Amino acid sequence: MHVVELRAEHVREPIGLGTARPRLSWRVESEVAGETQVAYELIIGGAGTGRVESVEQVLVDWPAAPLRPREEREVAVRVWTGRSEAVSAPIRVEAGLLGQALQATLINGQPITTDDGPATLFRREFELPAEPVRARLYATAHGVYELELNGERVGDHVLAPGWTSYHHRLRYQTFDVTNELHKGPNAIGAWLAEGWYAGRLGFRGGRRGVYGDRPALAVQLEVACADGSRHVIASGGDWRSAPGPITATGLYDGERYDARLERDGWSRPGFDDRDWAPVTERPLDSARLVAPDGPPVRRTEILRPVSSRTTGDGRTIVDFGQNLTGRLRITTVGERGTTVVLRHAEVLQDGELYTRPLREAQARDEYTRRGGGPETWEPRFTVHGFRYAEITGETERVEAVVCHTDMTRTGWFTCDDPLLNRLHDNVVWSMRGNFLDVPTDCPQRDERLGWTGDLAVFAATAAYLYDCAGLLTSWLADLAAEQEELGTVPFYVPWVELLGPPRPAAVWGDAAVDAPWTLFERFADTGILRQQYRSMRAWVEQVAALAGERRRWDEGFQFGDWLDPAAPPERPADARTDPYLVATAAHVRSARLLAAIAGQLGETADQTRYAAHAAAVAEAFNAEYVTPSGRLASDAQTAYALALTGGLLAKQEQRERAGRRLVELVAAEGHRIGTGFAGTPLICDALTLAGADDDAYHLLLQRECPSWLYPVTMDATTIWERWDSLLPDGTVNPGEMTSFNHYALGAVADWLHRTVAGLAPAAPGYRRVLVRPRPGGGLGRAEAVHDSPYGRITVGWRRAGGRLHVTVALPPGVTARVELPGADQPAEAGPGVHEYTCDFRTPADDPPPVRAAHPFHTPEEE
Repeated sequence: MHVVELRAEHVREPIGLGTARPRLSWRVESEVAGETQVAYELIIGGAGTGRVESVEQVLVDWPAAPLRPREEREVAVRVWTGRSEAVSAPIRVEAGLLGQALQATLINGQPITTDDGPATLFRREFELPAEPVRARLYATAHGVYELELNGERVGDHVLAPGWTSYHHRLRYQTFDVTNELHKGPNAIGAWLAEGWYAGRLGFRGGRRGVYGDRPALAVQLEVACADGSRHVIASGGDWRSAPGPITATGLYDGERYDARLERDGWSRPGFDDRDWAPVTERPLDSARLVAPDGPPVRRTEILRPVSSRTTGDGRTIVDFGQNLTGRLRITTVGERGTTVVLRHAEVLQDGELYTRPLREAQARDEYTRRGGGPETWEPRFTVHGFRYAEITGETERVEAVVCHTDMTRTGWFTCDDPLLNRLHDNVVWSMRGNFLDVPTDCPQRDERLGWTGDLAVFAATAAYLYDCAGLLTSWLADLAAEQEELGTVPFYVPWVELLGPPRPAAVWGDAAVDAPWTLFERFADTGILRQQYRSMRAWVEQVAALAGERRRWDEGFQFGDWLDPAAPPERPADARTDPYLVATAAHVRSARLLAAIAGQLGETADQTRYAAHAAAVAEAFNAEYVTPSGRLASDAQTAYALALTGGLLAKQEQRERAGRRLVELVAAEGHRIGTGFAGTPLICDALTLAGADDDAYHLLLQRECPSWLYPVTMDATTIWERWDSLLPDGTVNPGEMTSFNHYALGAVADWLHRTVAGLAPAAPGYRRVLVRPRPGGGLGRAEAVHDSPYGRITVGWRRAGGRLHVTVALPPGVTARVELPGADQPAEAGPGVHEYTCDFRTPADDPPPVRAAHPFHTPEEE
């Protein structure tokens, strides 16, 4: 038995933690089937807690005295099972500022103009009287920054400190720089650009200076030396600044770099900075500083082109074979002063970059050579969404650098259908491209905003694929802060006013409840429920007030079933399902979830109240939108999917009739998709609930437009915003909103994990799982693998000779209920590997029957 992966909170690098009592998690590994933890002891700073009889091992409360600001302690855990005991390798956890103010002030960069501004360089030299034994660098910015010490880059973060709602929360980073310093003269340098703080944000021209009129940097270096001396080097009036080689940089339009303007040795001691200007400064509000809740944005992968061609006028168009988020790294050749121009796009049309979907984002980088030998360059402060790039100028090498929040991959799915595997890969790549510090809608055009509706429908899929708990914890804190100030949950977080003040909208606003619940369900994080409880209550109460005594939310703006495939390109909200039906159904769900959350938190009065409210709204939904026989007022796929999966139909006969009608609608559409944002995550589950697995598979595996696999047949490598972002003739949809990297419609992957492969959570953190594979669609095998908080869970099945063979592997601490097709009773499974078989035949295995009736059909209907 081994104890592995001891960690604090949701971070991999527990330095600069934002809590004095970090929760601890660990995993137990054993070769002995059935072995599981029965007790533990936490050893903190050399002192043990004593044996604690408990099976808890995920986000266990800190048992020792709270950490003081900047304090570091060693932590280990001893675990007992019924057979043995083991001790983990120790980790060191270190508190961040914990509310203590910094001495640093904000030093100003260039004021914003109507164009993307240049990056500013800052520097300061200092002397250390002895070798450093401990050094920490704390940094943040109104904008985006990179730091250097003695000529070397500090850290590997991209676009630090990231994007938060700056007037509420300003994130800072902590770096251990002990090994980067030495006795004697040292120098610190910094690059600063506008980023999200002062640069252009949003569509229809966007806005500049949303948070302030100029970027600024705050840095504080704290050094303890071997002679016992302590030193603080903080940003302030004694720093110097100068323009650098980045002459313009923006998140949407790209970066211009003139290597002739480079200043050799500028971040090393001894550099002559007499022609540099003194900085201006302004106060830093330390009360807004927050430590990171999750990992930073990093470079995570390098891709080489899969093909390239040269045009008649000398341009090179390269295809990286994958739509991605990041930037190019080029090695150039040529004379001094020659410029290489890089342009980016997601698609080609008529063999050229097709940039209309970028709208007003230029996505153009320029590098002007210094001269001499080959020069390698990569932009610092921009990212683009692209598969194709056009290069004008001479290059020896070009690579795509993939950038996104450096989350740990936790979920996989495979089967024997290559198109379905590609669909799942596309979902993964869309999540990678859009989880860039905040969960954005798309990475390429002039938008890239944290749309709440996209995250609400995709959260369960995201939490399976990656450990996104830290990123979403931070984003939800901003959501709550914006909600409190604005009076409602805005359409996107952080909020940028572009089309007037925010208005409450179903599904989008319901992210305030859906997302924390998903983090609790998938990561066993009760803390996020407590953190967001006030926000969740405020949202449900606001909608309850809008619904009034009628208990129906049937007034005001709604997105409804956004991007229903029947909606015209210019009117994406024109769906077949009544938007107020969607809104009222969403309100029932949020009220029910809030009641369950209140129960988890011991808020029993709220639990009773919100459960009763949800029941009353469900009754009102029935009265307004459902006939006694189970037909819905909106005779559309999304309406029935919401009613069936939401438990909104009071009577069994209504549920049966609704199930039959949903099957009829899906069949009438030729098993092509008929749902938008609200219905797509639910449609396959609704068909499964109706006993129509075959129809669900037929819908899933449909290749004609609109369908999930149509884009795959059109060479998509990410999920599209529209079902027909690329038309069958190879031209781009004429709608203004036509992204080729938009994860929301990929929410079907959650059904692949839970139903096709059969791996679903049945208790928070997957401590208990439901194994219920439902093979179909002619698939011969499928497998889901998930690295849960307790360890790796695998569920796989294969069909052979009219038998279904199922393998279940569970880590210590996890149990499963196993429900095989046709089995009279479920089986129970504990830690270890288990094999099951059962008879399993599908219509494809047998001669076609003379007549096939749906299980809900009555003789009269036949």
